[in-house]
Amino acid sequence: MTEAMKVVALFGATALGKTDVALVLAEALSADIVVADSMQVYAGLAIVTNQPDAAQRARARHHLVGFVPPQRDYSVAQYARQAHVVLDGLQARGRGAIVEGGSGLYLRAALGDLEFGPTLGPAVRRSLEERWADDPSELVAALKEIDPRAAAIVDLRNQRRVIRAMEAALAANGGASVAVRDRLWRRGERYEHRLVALVPADDRRELAARIDARVESMLAAGALEEVAAARAAGPLSATAAQAIGVRELCAVLDGSVRLDEAAARMKSRTRALVRRQLTWLRKLPAAGQVPASGRSPEAVAEEICHLLRGRAW
Repeated sequence: MTEAMKVVALFGATALGKTDVALVLAEALSADIVVADSMQVYAGLAIVTNQPDAAQRARARHHLVGFVPPQRDYSVAQYARQAHVVLDGLQARGRGAIVEGGSGLYLRAALGDLEFGPTLGPAVRRSLEERWADDPSELVAALKEIDPRAAAIVDLRNQRRVIRAMEAALAANGGASVAVRDRLWRRGERYEHRLVALVPADDRRELAARIDARVESMLAAGALEEVAAARAAGPLSATAAQAIGVRELCAVLDGSVRLDEAAARMKSRTRALVRRQLTWLRKLPAAGQVPASGRSPEAVAEEICHLLRGRAW
C-alpha cells in the first residue's frame, strides 16, 4: 500500500475541533475528507449541523456533506453504499482519505461491511413511528421483549435506532437482529485504516463551555432563519428533524418556546450526545488516543502524524 492510499479514521466528541484537525491532517497527508455524520448529509442545514464552510472546503475536498434534501429520509445503509463508492474511487486514484465524524456507526459503515438486514416496508415503519410518537416507552418495552440483546445495545432514546432495531427484530421473527450482529467495531474488513480518537481533558467544564459557545455561534450565524427556510421548502423528514436544533428551532418558529429556551435545550441535547460519543470512544478497539482540549488543530494533527508514523499499517 502506498502512502497516498492510507485511510485515517478520526473520531471525537462534538465541539472538540474534529473538523479543523481533519483539515490539517488532510493537507499533511494529501488526503480528501470523507465526513461520517448522519446529519451533515443534509443540504440547507449547514449551520445547524455544523458543516464545513466554504473556506474549509477550499482547503481540502470534502465528500458526503450537504447533498440530501432535508425533506428526504436517509439511512446508514444508504450512507454505507455511497461512502464505499467514494473510498473505492480514492483508492483507485491512490488518494488518501480522512474519514471524520462523531458517529461510531457511520464510521463503521464507511470502513467496514455491515449487515443491515431486511425491512418490512413503509407501512410497518409508519406504524412504528406512530407508536413512538404516542409513547416512546411502549416501543422501547416492546423491543426489550422481542429482542432483549438489541435493546441492551442500541440507544433507547434515539427514535431512528429503536425503530430500525424493531424492524430487524420483527423481520427476523425474534432472532438475532442487525443491532446484535453489528454491535461492535470490526476492523479492517474493507479498508486498511488507522483509528484515532480525540479525547477531552479530564476537566469536562472546558468541553461544556465549548458546547455552549457553539450553540450561541450557530444562533448568531442564522440557524433560526436556516431552519425556517428549510421548513418552508417542504415538510422535513423524520431523520432530518432529529438534528440537534431543528426540533427546538421549529418550536420557536411555531411560537411554543422562546429562543433562549430553545438554546438551552440545544445545549442540553448536545451534552447528552457528547456523553454517548465518549461511551462509544471507550468501545473503540486499538484507537490511538490524542488529547484535543486546549490545543491548536496544528498541534493535535502533528501528534497524530507522529502516532501514525510510529505504527505499521
